[in-house]
Amino acid sequence: MANHYFSFKQFTVYQDACAMKVCTDACVQGAYTAAYLSTRPPVHRILDIGTGTGLLSLMLAQEVPAATITGIELDTAAATQASTNFAASPWSDRLQVIATDAKDLAATTLYDFIITNPPFYESDLKSVNQLRNQAMHATTLDYIELLQVIDRHLSATGQFSVLLPYRPFADFVQLAAKAGFVLQDVLHVKQSEQHDYFRSVGIFGRHTAPLGEQFLSIRQADKKTYTTEFARLLQPYYLFL
Repeated sequence: MANHYFSFKQFTVYQDACAMKVCTDACVQGAYTAAYLSTRPPVHRILDIGTGTGLLSLMLAQEVPAATITGIELDTAAATQASTNFAASPWSDRLQVIATDAKDLAATTLYDFIITNPPFYESDLKSVNQLRNQAMHATTLDYIELLQVIDRHLSATGQFSVLLPYRPFADFVQLAAKAGFVLQDVLHVKQSEQHDYFRSVGIFGRHTAPLGEQFLSIRQADKKTYTTEFARLLQPYYLFL
């Protein structure tokens, strides 16, 4: 049974009301995206599509101090929990949650950056848990619709971060290109040095730029010890690093 909460160095994520819990690959996305943004001109408005527990918003709030962050979440229980997590954090004045379907969000604000950890499996077998299906499968927002939502809410010079399984990632890159987005930076992730790649975190924008490609193993060959690169990336967040 998953823990009801996950403690980080500067914030705590309660997750008992959320179908999808804190997981390592989402933490990698948050840390990698925050590190990427730290090398870029400051962003001031960030949108987190499908915020869930609020994990990604909290990680960015910690490391991107100039930004106000809006999380949107379809599931009302998860939205309430994210709001509670935000209120208890040191950055409550820069974080908010809107309980809504991403497709229904009014395009009254253009964001400098969008982050999303979307449903992974568009055709895989589903579980009996409807909320978990909604969180893990593209039952309410497929990849084309996701790109349409991003296009509607992203500024002309904005970028977005997405976490996807490694193998379908190439297909998403092609879909993004058709929607007017170019892959600008990518991190391919292995569970250990002995595994194949299983996740990719991509940074996309509207303009062509030299592609930055990086690779990360979470654990060493013994499958127990974190690699130096992973420890360095997550050190600002994990209590024991």
